[in-house]
Amino acid sequence: MRHGLDVTEYSPKKVKQSVTGNGNASKEQVLKMLKTLLDFTDDPKYFDASDALAVAVCHHFQGNGILSIGTAKAKGWEDFLKNNPGRVRNK
Repeated sequence: MRHGLDVTEYSPKKVKQSVTGNGNASKEQVLKMLKTLLDFTDDPKYFDASDALAVAVCHHFQGNGILSIGTAKAKGWEDFLKNNPGRVRNK
């Protein structure tokens, strides 16, 4: 925060829901889904590593990943229409 970086918080339930589709998933289920999503086979020595990776994947899935920097997000239909006038068809 001192350097002006954005900070985002996610509850454990939100991270699990985002990664596995189940907010009550176990750490083992989260790890298994991460292996599927990211195509790796190694088991981490501690679940802290997979927890951190799950938060990063959740952040990406929420549209806050590094690839979304510089892309505008509509805050509603009015904002979308204002930013995309060519997408409106008049009957």
